[in-house]
Amino acid sequence: MKEQRIFGLLGKNISYSFSKNYFTEKFCNLRLDNYTYENFDIQSIEDFPIILDKHIKTLQGVNVTIPYKEDVMQYLDEIDKDAVKIGAVNTIKILDGYRLKGFNTDAFGFENSLVPLLNKSMTSALILGTGGASKAIAFVLNKLQIPFMFVSRSPKNDQTISYDALNKDWIEKSTIIINCTPLGTFPDTENHPPIPYQFLSKSHLLYDLIYNPEVTTFLSKGKMMGSAIKNGKQMLELQADKSWNIWNS
Repeated sequence: MKEQRIFGLLGKNISYSFSKNYFTEKFCNLRLDNYTYENFDIQSIEDFPIILDKHIKTLQGVNVTIPYKEDVMQYLDEIDKDAVKIGAVNTIKILDGYRLKGFNTDAFGFENSLVPLLNKSMTSALILGTGGASKAIAFVLNKLQIPFMFVSRSPKNDQTISYDALNKDWIEKSTIIINCTPLGTFPDTENHPPIPYQFLSKSHLLYDLIYNPEVTTFLSKGKMMGSAIKNGKQMLELQADKSWNIWNS
């Protein structure tokens, strides 16, 4: 009998998650009938050790989503150098049956889904939100030498501005706008970041890390103004495959 191997997603209120269906289908296609993928839905990061204690003998790898990409780092034995630079982890590999090593595959997924969409007019960006997901986005923009500003309801440094400060000038010069907030996620699909959409144009690219629904209100409002739009599904697929490669390397 083959040894059972468990993988899973750590997050909060994640019944809608892409990952479980994606990996379950992958295991089926690869005929890995001893592999399962579980949702580890916890209300506090302090419950993570309970998950580990329960599954450590069969657990091979974990994906991490909102809101634990930063908080989970305190439980890791080792962190990949890029994930250290980013300041967030979304993939954990179990080494030697007990040691936890953290990686960030969000950056890989975002970069490889973004680059084909870029053109010469896209020279500056706004990152909506300052949570764990936004850190990988900032890492990629720095790598691509695209200047950016964070946008937050409560700015805490000179690299962050408030939503109230967004005016015509900010929108016109920031031709890439990335939504890293959960606003607009199913079932609250009418929600959207409070930016002045009327100043968007055909020169803009709106990228939403959300994938459910396929076209969020944020993207819909951009499309109405002629902007190019992109949801987060391809990024998720790319980062998931990168996670799979890490677990099997």
